[in-house]
Amino acid sequence: MNTPVNENAAANNKYQAAIEVALVFVVFLVQGAWPVPEVNEPYYLGKAINYWSPGWIENDFFLQTADSHATFYFTFGWLSLLLTPLVLAWFGRVLTWILLAWSWRRLNLAVLPRPWFSVLSAALFVCMADRCHMAGEWVFGGLEAKGFAFVLVFLGMEALIKNRWNRVWLLLGAASAFHVLVGGWAVVCAGLAWIMLAVCRRDVDSSEKLPTPMSMLPALLGGFVLSLPGLLPAAALNVGVHDRVVALANHVYVYERLSHHLSPMQIPTQFIVRFSALVVLAVVIFSLAPRVEALRRLQAFVIGTMLLALIGVVIGIIGNWAPEPAAALLRFYWFRLADVIVPLGIAVVGCACIAEALRERPPLGRVLLSIGAVIGVLHVGGYAKERLYITPPRACRMYDFPAWRHICERIAEDETISPDALFLTPRMSQTFKWYAQRPEVVNWKEIPQDAEAMVEWWRRIEDIHATGESDPLLRWHYTLARQGPERLKHIGRKYGADYAVTLNSPRLPLPVVHLNRRYVVYDLREGAGDLP
Repeated sequence: MNTPVNENAAANNKYQAAIEVALVFVVFLVQGAWPVPEVNEPYYLGKAINYWSPGWIENDFFLQTADSHATFYFTFGWLSLLLTPLVLAWFGRVLTWILLAWSWRRLNLAVLPRPWFSVLSAALFVCMADRCHMAGEWVFGGLEAKGFAFVLVFLGMEALIKNRWNRVWLLLGAASAFHVLVGGWAVVCAGLAWIMLAVCRRDVDSSEKLPTPMSMLPALLGGFVLSLPGLLPAAALNVGVHDRVVALANHVYVYERLSHHLSPMQIPTQFIVRFSALVVLAVVIFSLAPRVEALRRLQAFVIGTMLLALIGVVIGIIGNWAPEPAAALLRFYWFRLADVIVPLGIAVVGCACIAEALRERPPLGRVLLSIGAVIGVLHVGGYAKERLYITPPRACRMYDFPAWRHICERIAEDETISPDALFLTPRMSQTFKWYAQRPEVVNWKEIPQDAEAMVEWWRRIEDIHATGESDPLLRWHYTLARQGPERLKHIGRKYGADYAVTLNSPRLPLPVVHLNRRYVVYDLREGAGDLP
Protein backbone atom coordinates (compact mmCIF):
# COMPACT_ATOMS: atom_id res chain seq x y z
CA MET A 1 0.00 0.00 0.00
CA ASN A 2 1.79 3.12 -1.23
CA THR A 3 1.44 6.26 0.83
CA PRO A 4 2.12 9.81 -0.42
CA VAL A 5 5.23 11.46 1.00
CA ASN A 6 3.27 14.31 2.54
CA GLU A 7 1.14 11.82 4.52
CA ASN A 8 4.26 10.15 5.91
CA ALA A 9 5.65 13.53 6.83
CA ALA A 10 2.44 14.47 8.61
CA ALA A 11 2.41 11.19 10.48
CA ASN A 12 5.91 11.85 11.73
CA ASN A 13 5.38 15.47 12.63
CA LYS A 14 6.01 15.75 16.34
CA TYR A 15 3.21 18.21 16.97
CA GLN A 16 0.68 16.18 15.08
CA ALA A 17 1.95 13.07 16.87
CA ALA A 18 1.48 14.69 20.28
CA ILE A 19 -2.07 15.75 19.41
CA GLU A 20 -2.87 12.30 18.09
CA VAL A 21 -1.53 10.60 21.23
CA ALA A 22 -3.50 13.07 23.34
CA LEU A 23 -6.73 12.22 21.48
CA VAL A 24 -6.14 8.49 21.88
CA PHE A 25 -5.45 9.14 25.56
CA VAL A 26 -8.81 10.92 25.85
CA VAL A 27 -10.53 7.89 24.30
CA PHE A 28 -8.85 5.58 26.82
CA LEU A 29 -9.54 7.96 29.70
CA VAL A 30 -13.24 8.21 28.88
CA GLN A 31 -13.44 4.43 28.61
CA GLY A 32 -11.60 3.73 31.87
CA ALA A 33 -12.39 6.67 34.17
CA TRP A 34 -14.56 4.71 36.57
CA PRO A 35 -14.76 5.98 40.15
CA VAL A 36 -11.94 4.83 42.41
CA PRO A 37 -11.60 2.11 43.52
CA GLU A 38 -12.25 0.11 40.37
CA VAL A 39 -12.95 -3.64 40.57
CA ASN A 40 -9.36 -4.85 40.97
CA GLU A 41 -7.75 -1.80 42.57
CA PRO A 42 -8.29 -2.74 46.23
CA TYR A 43 -6.70 -6.10 45.36
CA TYR A 44 -3.65 -4.83 43.45
CA LEU A 45 -3.05 -1.59 45.33
CA GLY A 46 -3.66 -3.23 48.69
CA LYS A 47 -0.93 -5.73 47.88
CA ALA A 48 1.36 -3.02 46.50
CA ILE A 49 0.96 -0.83 49.59
CA ASN A 50 1.53 -3.76 51.94
CA TYR A 51 4.59 -4.82 49.90
CA TRP A 52 6.34 -1.55 50.76
CA SER A 53 4.70 -0.99 54.15
CA PRO A 54 4.31 -4.44 55.77
CA GLY A 55 2.82 -2.82 58.86
CA TRP A 56 -0.14 -1.53 56.84
CA ILE A 57 -3.12 -3.71 57.80
CA GLU A 58 -0.64 -6.41 58.76
CA ASN A 59 -3.17 -8.75 60.35
CA ASP A 60 -5.12 -9.31 57.11
CA PHE A 61 -5.26 -12.87 55.73
CA PHE A 62 -5.13 -11.95 52.04
CA LEU A 63 -2.35 -9.39 52.34
CA GLN A 64 -0.10 -11.97 53.99
CA THR A 65 -0.42 -14.49 51.14
CA ALA A 66 2.18 -14.95 48.41
CA ASP A 67 2.80 -12.13 45.94
CA SER A 68 2.27 -13.18 42.31
CA HIS A 69 2.84 -9.75 40.71
CA ALA A 70 6.04 -8.75 42.46
CA THR A 71 7.36 -6.68 39.54
CA PHE A 72 4.32 -4.40 39.65
CA TYR A 73 4.45 -4.13 43.44
CA PHE A 74 8.18 -3.38 43.39
CA THR A 75 8.27 -0.89 40.50
CA PHE A 76 5.06 0.96 41.26
CA GLY A 77 4.17 0.26 44.87
CA TRP A 78 6.86 2.52 46.32
CA LEU A 79 4.73 5.51 45.31
CA SER A 80 2.36 4.46 48.09
CA LEU A 81 4.97 5.84 50.49
CA LEU A 82 4.26 9.29 49.03
CA LEU A 83 0.65 9.17 47.83
CA THR A 84 -2.70 8.25 49.34
CA PRO A 85 -4.43 5.21 47.78
CA LEU A 86 -6.88 7.49 45.94
CA VAL A 87 -4.14 9.65 44.41
CA LEU A 88 -2.01 6.59 43.73
CA ALA A 89 -4.85 4.98 41.77
CA TRP A 90 -5.47 8.05 39.61
CA PHE A 91 -1.77 8.70 39.03
CA GLY A 92 -1.24 5.09 37.97
CA ARG A 93 -4.28 5.11 35.71
CA VAL A 94 -3.24 8.30 33.92
CA LEU A 95 0.33 7.03 33.49
CA THR A 96 -0.95 3.73 32.10
CA TRP A 97 -3.35 5.44 29.66
CA ILE A 98 -0.60 7.77 28.41
CA LEU A 99 1.72 4.83 27.78
CA LEU A 100 -1.06 2.82 26.16
CA ALA A 101 -1.97 5.76 23.90
CA TRP A 102 1.65 6.20 22.85
CA SER A 103 2.16 2.50 22.16
CA TRP A 104 -1.23 2.29 20.40
CA ARG A 105 -0.27 5.02 17.93
CA ARG A 106 3.07 3.32 17.23
CA LEU A 107 1.32 0.01 16.56
CA ASN A 108 -1.15 1.69 14.20
CA LEU A 109 1.53 3.58 12.28
CA ALA A 110 3.39 0.32 11.71
CA VAL A 111 0.34 -0.85 9.74
CA LEU A 112 -1.04 2.42 8.40
CA PRO A 113 1.35 5.40 8.31
CA ARG A 114 -1.39 7.98 7.99
CA PRO A 115 -2.41 10.57 10.60
CA TRP A 116 -5.52 10.38 12.78
CA PHE A 117 -6.51 6.82 11.97
CA SER A 118 -5.11 5.68 15.34
CA VAL A 119 -7.82 7.79 17.03
CA LEU A 120 -10.58 6.10 15.05
CA SER A 121 -9.10 2.65 15.64
CA ALA A 122 -8.81 3.37 19.38
CA ALA A 123 -12.51 4.27 19.58
CA LEU A 124 -13.49 1.14 17.64
CA PHE A 125 -11.17 -0.98 19.76
CA VAL A 126 -12.59 0.13 23.11
CA CYS A 127 -16.12 -0.29 21.75
CA MET A 128 -15.62 -3.91 20.65
CA ALA A 129 -13.48 -4.88 23.64
CA ASP A 130 -16.11 -3.48 25.99
CA ARG A 131 -19.22 -4.83 24.29
CA CYS A 132 -18.09 -8.08 22.65
CA HIS A 133 -15.65 -9.75 25.06
CA MET A 134 -16.31 -13.36 25.92
CA ALA A 135 -14.49 -13.94 29.19
CA GLY A 136 -14.57 -10.54 30.88
CA GLU A 137 -11.07 -9.37 29.97
CA TRP A 138 -10.34 -5.65 29.92
CA VAL A 139 -7.46 -3.24 29.40
CA PHE A 140 -9.01 -0.08 30.85
CA GLY A 141 -10.47 -1.33 34.12
CA GLY A 142 -8.43 0.48 36.74
CA LEU A 143 -4.79 0.38 37.80
CA GLU A 144 -3.23 -3.07 37.82
CA ALA A 145 -0.22 -4.96 36.51
CA LYS A 146 -1.66 -5.98 33.17
CA GLY A 147 -2.09 -2.36 32.03
CA PHE A 148 1.69 -1.96 31.93
CA ALA A 149 2.04 -5.44 30.41
CA PHE A 150 -0.27 -4.49 27.54
CA VAL A 151 1.87 -1.41 26.81
CA LEU A 152 4.79 -3.76 26.19
CA VAL A 153 2.57 -6.18 24.23
CA PHE A 154 1.48 -3.34 21.91
CA LEU A 155 5.14 -2.39 21.39
CA GLY A 156 5.99 -6.04 20.79
CA MET A 157 3.23 -6.27 18.18
CA GLU A 158 4.60 -3.14 16.51
CA ALA A 159 8.01 -4.81 16.32
CA LEU A 160 6.41 -7.97 14.91
CA ILE A 161 4.60 -5.97 12.23
CA LYS A 162 7.92 -4.35 11.27
CA ASN A 163 9.61 -7.79 11.12
CA ARG A 164 11.95 -6.93 14.01
CA TRP A 165 11.67 -10.26 15.76
CA ASN A 166 14.55 -9.89 18.18
CA ARG A 167 12.84 -6.84 19.62
CA VAL A 168 9.56 -8.81 19.78
CA TRP A 169 10.98 -11.40 22.17
CA LEU A 170 12.63 -8.82 24.41
CA LEU A 171 9.50 -6.67 24.70
CA LEU A 172 7.18 -9.61 25.32
CA GLY A 173 9.62 -10.98 27.89
CA ALA A 174 9.44 -7.65 29.70
CA ALA A 175 5.64 -7.81 29.49
CA SER A 176 5.79 -11.22 31.17
CA ALA A 177 7.72 -9.69 34.04
CA PHE A 178 4.75 -7.43 34.80
CA HIS A 179 2.04 -10.00 34.10
CA VAL A 180 3.24 -13.49 33.34
CA LEU A 181 0.03 -14.61 31.62
CA VAL A 182 -0.47 -11.52 29.43
CA GLY A 183 3.16 -11.52 28.37
CA GLY A 184 3.52 -15.30 28.30
CA TRP A 185 0.53 -15.87 26.05
CA ALA A 186 1.72 -13.02 23.81
CA VAL A 187 5.03 -14.88 23.41
CA VAL A 188 3.10 -18.02 22.42
CA CYS A 189 0.99 -16.07 19.91
CA ALA A 190 4.09 -14.44 18.42
CA GLY A 191 5.60 -17.92 18.05
CA LEU A 192 2.45 -19.16 16.34
CA ALA A 193 2.53 -16.11 14.08
CA TRP A 194 6.13 -16.83 13.09
CA ILE A 195 5.21 -20.43 12.26
CA MET A 196 2.18 -19.38 10.19
CA LEU A 197 4.21 -16.79 8.32
CA ALA A 198 7.01 -19.27 7.67
CA VAL A 199 4.69 -22.04 6.45
CA CYS A 200 2.06 -20.07 4.56
CA ARG A 201 4.23 -18.04 2.23
CA ARG A 202 2.29 -16.12 -0.41
CA ASP A 203 2.98 -13.49 -3.00
CA VAL A 204 2.90 -10.19 -1.15
CA ASP A 205 4.21 -6.71 -1.83
CA SER A 206 7.25 -7.19 0.42
CA SER A 207 10.26 -9.43 0.04
CA GLU A 208 11.37 -9.24 3.68
CA LYS A 209 12.37 -12.63 5.00
CA LEU A 210 11.64 -14.04 8.41
CA PRO A 211 14.64 -14.54 10.69
CA THR A 212 15.70 -18.09 11.43
CA PRO A 213 15.22 -19.64 14.88
CA MET A 214 18.98 -19.67 15.43
CA SER A 215 19.31 -15.99 14.61
CA MET A 216 16.58 -15.21 17.16
CA LEU A 217 18.02 -17.44 19.88
CA PRO A 218 19.94 -14.69 21.78
CA ALA A 219 16.83 -12.49 21.86
CA LEU A 220 14.67 -15.44 22.93
CA LEU A 221 17.07 -16.10 25.80
CA GLY A 222 17.14 -12.39 26.63
CA GLY A 223 13.34 -12.27 26.69
CA PHE A 224 13.30 -15.31 28.96
CA VAL A 225 15.70 -13.60 31.36
CA LEU A 226 13.57 -10.44 31.34
CA SER A 227 10.49 -12.53 32.15
CA LEU A 228 12.02 -14.13 35.24
CA PRO A 229 10.84 -11.47 37.74
CA GLY A 230 7.28 -12.44 36.78
CA LEU A 231 7.84 -16.09 35.99
CA LEU A 232 9.75 -17.16 39.10
CA PRO A 233 7.22 -15.92 41.71
CA ALA A 234 4.41 -17.56 39.74
CA ALA A 235 6.33 -20.82 39.38
CA ALA A 236 7.22 -20.88 43.09
CA LEU A 237 3.63 -20.50 44.31
CA ASN A 238 2.95 -24.21 44.67
CA VAL A 239 6.42 -25.67 45.10
CA GLY A 240 6.31 -28.49 47.65
CA VAL A 241 2.51 -28.40 47.94
CA HIS A 242 0.68 -31.74 47.94
CA ASP A 243 -0.96 -32.66 44.63
CA ARG A 244 -4.40 -33.00 46.24
CA VAL A 245 -4.17 -29.49 47.64
CA VAL A 246 -3.19 -28.13 44.21
CA ALA A 247 -6.04 -30.05 42.57
CA LEU A 248 -8.57 -28.68 45.06
CA ALA A 249 -7.20 -25.15 44.58
CA ASN A 250 -7.52 -25.51 40.80
CA HIS A 251 -11.13 -26.66 41.18
CA VAL A 252 -11.97 -23.71 43.43
CA TYR A 253 -10.22 -21.23 41.14
CA VAL A 254 -11.71 -22.46 37.86
CA TYR A 255 -15.18 -23.76 38.73
CA GLU A 256 -16.12 -21.84 41.89
CA ARG A 257 -14.51 -18.41 41.92
CA LEU A 258 -13.49 -17.45 38.38
CA SER A 259 -15.63 -19.62 36.13
CA HIS A 260 -16.81 -16.52 34.22
CA HIS A 261 -13.21 -15.96 33.10
CA LEU A 262 -11.91 -19.50 32.80
CA SER A 263 -14.55 -22.17 32.15
CA PRO A 264 -16.18 -21.96 28.70
CA MET A 265 -18.99 -24.22 29.89
CA GLN A 266 -19.92 -21.61 32.53
CA ILE A 267 -19.46 -18.45 30.48
CA PRO A 268 -22.88 -16.96 29.60
CA THR A 269 -24.10 -18.16 26.19
CA GLN A 270 -24.75 -14.65 24.94
CA PHE A 271 -21.13 -13.73 25.63
CA ILE A 272 -19.94 -16.69 23.55
CA VAL A 273 -22.33 -15.83 20.71
CA ARG A 274 -21.30 -12.18 20.50
CA PHE A 275 -17.60 -13.03 20.58
CA SER A 276 -18.11 -15.69 17.90
CA ALA A 277 -19.76 -13.00 15.77
CA LEU A 278 -16.68 -10.85 16.36
CA VAL A 279 -14.44 -13.66 15.14
CA VAL A 280 -16.56 -14.01 11.99
CA LEU A 281 -16.26 -10.26 11.43
CA ALA A 282 -12.49 -10.53 11.83
CA VAL A 283 -12.32 -13.28 9.21
CA VAL A 284 -14.36 -11.17 6.77
CA ILE A 285 -12.28 -8.03 7.31
CA PHE A 286 -9.00 -9.94 7.09
CA SER A 287 -10.09 -11.49 3.78
CA LEU A 288 -10.86 -8.03 2.36
CA ALA A 289 -7.73 -6.32 3.71
CA PRO A 290 -4.97 -5.10 1.39
CA ARG A 291 -2.38 -7.80 0.69
CA VAL A 292 0.58 -6.21 2.41
CA GLU A 293 3.14 -7.83 4.64
CA ALA A 294 2.52 -5.62 7.68
CA LEU A 295 -1.17 -6.52 7.78
CA ARG A 296 -0.35 -10.16 7.19
CA ARG A 297 1.91 -10.27 10.24
CA LEU A 298 -0.69 -8.57 12.43
CA GLN A 299 -3.36 -10.99 11.23
CA ALA A 300 -1.12 -13.95 12.05
CA PHE A 301 -0.75 -12.73 15.64
CA VAL A 302 -4.52 -12.22 15.97
CA ILE A 303 -5.17 -15.70 14.58
CA GLY A 304 -2.76 -17.05 17.19
CA THR A 305 -4.97 -15.64 19.97
CA MET A 306 -8.01 -17.25 18.32
CA LEU A 307 -6.21 -20.61 18.31
CA LEU A 308 -5.47 -20.25 22.02
CA ALA A 309 -9.13 -19.52 22.71
CA LEU A 310 -10.17 -22.53 20.63
CA ILE A 311 -7.81 -24.76 22.61
CA GLY A 312 -9.38 -23.38 25.79
CA VAL A 313 -12.84 -24.31 24.52
CA VAL A 314 -11.67 -27.86 23.77
CA ILE A 315 -10.17 -28.17 27.25
CA GLY A 316 -13.43 -26.89 28.72
CA ILE A 317 -15.40 -29.54 26.82
CA ILE A 318 -13.01 -32.25 28.01
CA GLY A 319 -13.65 -30.96 31.54
CA ASN A 320 -17.15 -32.45 31.36
CA TRP A 321 -15.51 -35.87 31.68
CA ALA A 322 -12.19 -34.99 33.32
CA PRO A 323 -12.74 -31.87 35.43
CA GLU A 324 -9.57 -32.15 37.51
CA PRO A 325 -6.98 -32.20 34.69
CA ALA A 326 -9.06 -29.66 32.76
CA ALA A 327 -9.01 -27.28 35.73
CA ALA A 328 -5.22 -27.61 35.94
CA LEU A 329 -5.06 -26.19 32.40
CA LEU A 330 -8.01 -23.81 32.36
CA ARG A 331 -6.56 -21.79 35.24
CA PHE A 332 -4.13 -20.23 32.75
CA TYR A 333 -6.73 -17.89 31.16
CA TRP A 334 -6.84 -19.22 27.60
CA PHE A 335 -9.29 -16.49 26.52
CA ARG A 336 -7.46 -13.51 27.98
CA LEU A 337 -5.58 -12.35 24.89
CA ALA A 338 -8.34 -13.11 22.39
CA ASP A 339 -10.76 -10.86 24.29
CA VAL A 340 -8.35 -7.96 23.68
CA ILE A 341 -6.45 -8.77 20.50
CA VAL A 342 -9.38 -9.82 18.29
CA PRO A 343 -11.07 -6.40 18.76
CA LEU A 344 -7.64 -4.80 18.26
CA GLY A 345 -7.13 -6.66 15.01
CA ILE A 346 -10.55 -5.73 13.67
CA ALA A 347 -10.06 -2.06 14.59
CA VAL A 348 -6.58 -1.70 13.10
CA VAL A 349 -7.10 -3.82 9.99
CA GLY A 350 -10.54 -2.28 9.49
CA CYS A 351 -9.00 1.21 9.48
CA ALA A 352 -6.43 0.02 6.94
CA CYS A 353 -9.32 -1.18 4.77
CA ILE A 354 -11.03 2.22 5.12
CA ALA A 355 -7.81 4.03 4.15
CA GLU A 356 -7.39 1.77 1.12
CA ALA A 357 -10.99 2.38 0.07
CA LEU A 358 -10.51 6.15 0.40
CA ARG A 359 -7.56 5.89 -1.97
CA GLU A 360 -9.02 3.45 -4.49
CA ARG A 361 -12.79 4.07 -4.25
CA PRO A 362 -13.38 7.40 -2.46
CA PRO A 363 -17.21 7.23 -2.27
CA LEU A 364 -17.10 3.79 -0.62
CA GLY A 365 -14.25 4.91 1.60
CA ARG A 366 -16.21 7.91 2.85
CA VAL A 367 -19.20 5.70 3.66
CA LEU A 368 -17.02 3.25 5.59
CA LEU A 369 -15.24 6.08 7.38
CA SER A 370 -18.58 7.61 8.37
CA ILE A 371 -19.87 4.29 9.71
CA GLY A 372 -16.71 3.75 11.76
CA ALA A 373 -16.77 7.31 13.08
CA VAL A 374 -20.44 7.06 14.10
CA ILE A 375 -19.80 3.78 15.97
CA GLY A 376 -16.78 5.24 17.76
CA VAL A 377 -18.46 8.54 18.64
CA LEU A 378 -21.62 6.85 19.94
CA HIS A 379 -19.64 4.50 22.15
CA VAL A 380 -17.13 7.00 23.52
CA GLY A 381 -19.77 9.73 23.72
CA GLY A 382 -22.04 7.45 25.74
CA TYR A 383 -19.30 6.87 28.28
CA ALA A 384 -18.39 10.58 28.29
CA LYS A 385 -21.98 11.37 29.25
CA GLU A 386 -21.89 8.71 31.98
CA ARG A 387 -18.72 10.26 33.43
CA LEU A 388 -20.68 13.44 34.19
CA TYR A 389 -22.67 11.67 36.89
CA ILE A 390 -21.46 10.54 40.30
CA THR A 391 -21.82 6.78 40.61
CA PRO A 392 -20.63 4.26 43.21
CA PRO A 393 -17.31 2.58 42.44
CA ARG A 394 -17.78 -0.69 40.58
CA ALA A 395 -15.61 -2.35 43.22
CA CYS A 396 -18.33 -1.77 45.77
CA ARG A 397 -20.90 -4.59 45.65
CA MET A 398 -22.52 -3.63 48.93
CA TYR A 399 -26.13 -2.56 49.39
CA ASP A 400 -26.52 1.22 49.93
CA PHE A 401 -23.02 2.42 49.07
CA PRO A 402 -23.17 5.73 51.02
CA ALA A 403 -24.14 3.87 54.20
CA TRP A 404 -21.44 1.26 53.61
CA ARG A 405 -18.74 3.87 53.09
CA HIS A 406 -19.96 5.81 56.14
CA ILE A 407 -19.73 2.81 58.46
CA CYS A 408 -16.26 1.95 57.16
CA GLU A 409 -15.02 5.50 57.63
CA ARG A 410 -16.42 5.53 61.17
CA ILE A 411 -14.25 2.48 61.85
CA ALA A 412 -11.20 4.14 60.29
CA GLU A 413 -11.67 7.25 62.44
CA ASP A 414 -12.35 5.38 65.69
CA GLU A 415 -9.18 5.56 67.78
CA THR A 416 -10.59 3.02 70.24
CA ILE A 417 -10.46 0.34 67.52
CA SER A 418 -6.91 -0.94 67.24
CA PRO A 419 -5.30 -0.72 63.76
CA ASP A 420 -4.79 -4.50 63.86
CA ALA A 421 -8.32 -5.31 65.09
CA LEU A 422 -9.69 -8.10 62.89
CA PHE A 423 -13.18 -7.86 61.36
CA LEU A 424 -15.77 -10.28 60.10
CA THR A 425 -17.25 -8.60 57.04
CA PRO A 426 -19.95 -9.33 54.44
CA ARG A 427 -18.94 -11.74 51.70
CA MET A 428 -18.82 -9.04 48.98
CA SER A 429 -17.01 -6.46 51.09
CA GLN A 430 -13.97 -6.00 48.83
CA THR A 431 -13.73 -2.27 49.63
CA PHE A 432 -13.67 -2.72 53.41
CA LYS A 433 -9.90 -2.32 53.77
CA TRP A 434 -9.91 0.57 51.31
CA TYR A 435 -12.27 2.63 53.47
CA ALA A 436 -11.90 1.17 56.98
CA GLN A 437 -8.13 0.62 56.96
CA ARG A 438 -8.57 -2.52 59.07
CA PRO A 439 -7.90 -6.22 58.37
CA GLU A 440 -10.68 -8.70 57.67
CA VAL A 441 -10.99 -12.46 57.94
CA VAL A 442 -11.96 -13.05 54.29
CA ASN A 443 -13.96 -11.64 51.39
CA TRP A 444 -15.08 -13.06 48.04
CA LYS A 445 -12.96 -10.90 45.74
CA GLU A 446 -9.55 -11.32 47.31
CA ILE A 447 -8.65 -14.86 46.38
CA PRO A 448 -4.98 -15.72 47.00
CA GLN A 449 -2.83 -17.13 44.21
CA ASP A 450 -0.95 -19.95 45.95
CA ALA A 451 -2.75 -23.28 46.36
CA GLU A 452 -2.52 -23.64 50.15
CA ALA A 453 -3.83 -20.14 50.82
CA MET A 454 -6.49 -20.58 48.13
CA VAL A 455 -7.80 -23.72 49.83
CA GLU A 456 -7.80 -21.90 53.17
CA TRP A 457 -9.63 -18.96 51.56
CA TRP A 458 -12.34 -21.31 50.26
CA ARG A 459 -12.65 -23.00 53.64
CA ARG A 460 -13.20 -19.63 55.29
CA ILE A 461 -15.72 -18.50 52.66
CA GLU A 462 -17.79 -21.68 53.08
CA ASP A 463 -17.44 -21.79 56.84
CA ILE A 464 -18.51 -18.18 57.38
CA HIS A 465 -20.94 -17.47 54.56
CA ALA A 466 -22.38 -20.73 53.19
CA THR A 467 -25.95 -21.73 54.05
CA GLY A 468 -25.56 -25.40 53.15
CA GLU A 469 -28.25 -25.10 50.47
CA SER A 470 -27.58 -26.64 47.04
CA ASP A 471 -29.67 -24.04 45.20
CA PRO A 472 -27.18 -21.45 43.80
CA LEU A 473 -29.60 -18.64 44.67
CA LEU A 474 -29.69 -19.74 48.31
CA ARG A 475 -26.07 -20.81 48.64
CA TRP A 476 -24.86 -17.82 50.68
CA HIS A 477 -26.19 -15.91 53.69
CA TYR A 478 -27.15 -12.47 52.45
CA THR A 479 -26.14 -11.05 55.84
CA LEU A 480 -24.00 -12.31 58.69
CA ALA A 481 -26.74 -11.26 61.09
CA ARG A 482 -28.89 -14.16 59.88
CA GLN A 483 -26.52 -16.57 61.61
CA GLY A 484 -27.40 -15.26 65.06
CA PRO A 485 -25.28 -13.91 67.94
CA GLU A 486 -23.87 -17.20 69.20
CA ARG A 487 -22.76 -18.31 65.75
CA LEU A 488 -21.13 -14.94 65.09
CA LYS A 489 -19.28 -15.07 68.40
CA HIS A 490 -18.17 -18.62 67.64
CA ILE A 491 -16.80 -17.58 64.23
CA GLY A 492 -15.10 -14.61 65.87
CA ARG A 493 -13.33 -16.85 68.39
CA LYS A 494 -12.36 -19.34 65.65
CA TYR A 495 -10.66 -16.75 63.46
CA GLY A 496 -9.61 -14.24 66.08
CA ALA A 497 -12.07 -11.58 64.88
CA ASP A 498 -12.70 -8.70 67.27
CA TYR A 499 -15.65 -7.11 65.47
CA ALA A 500 -18.30 -7.89 62.87
CA VAL A 501 -19.83 -5.57 60.27
CA THR A 502 -23.25 -6.57 58.99
CA LEU A 503 -26.65 -5.27 58.01
CA ASN A 504 -28.44 -3.76 60.99
CA SER A 505 -31.52 -5.93 60.42
CA PRO A 506 -32.16 -8.27 62.06
CA ARG A 507 -30.64 -6.59 65.11
CA LEU A 508 -28.59 -8.90 67.32
CA PRO A 509 -28.18 -8.80 71.12
CA LEU A 510 -24.49 -7.92 70.84
CA PRO A 511 -22.57 -4.81 71.89
CA VAL A 512 -22.97 -2.11 69.23
CA VAL A 513 -19.92 -0.01 68.41
CA HIS A 514 -21.23 1.95 65.42
CA LEU A 515 -24.60 2.09 63.72
CA ASN A 516 -26.17 3.82 60.73
CA ARG A 517 -29.27 3.37 58.61
CA ARG A 518 -28.07 0.12 56.99
CA TYR A 519 -25.04 -1.26 58.82
CA VAL A 520 -23.90 -2.01 62.32
CA VAL A 521 -20.54 -2.84 63.90
CA TYR A 522 -20.74 -5.42 66.69
CA ASP A 523 -18.07 -6.04 69.33
CA LEU A 524 -17.31 -9.77 69.44
CA ARG A 525 -14.59 -9.66 72.07
CA GLU A 526 -15.05 -11.67 75.21
CA GLY A 527 -16.28 -9.53 78.07
CA ALA A 528 -17.37 -6.66 75.84
CA GLY A 529 -20.36 -4.99 77.47
CA ASP A 530 -23.43 -3.55 75.84
CA LEU A 531 -23.14 0.13 75.03
CA PRO A 532 -26.11 2.42 75.60
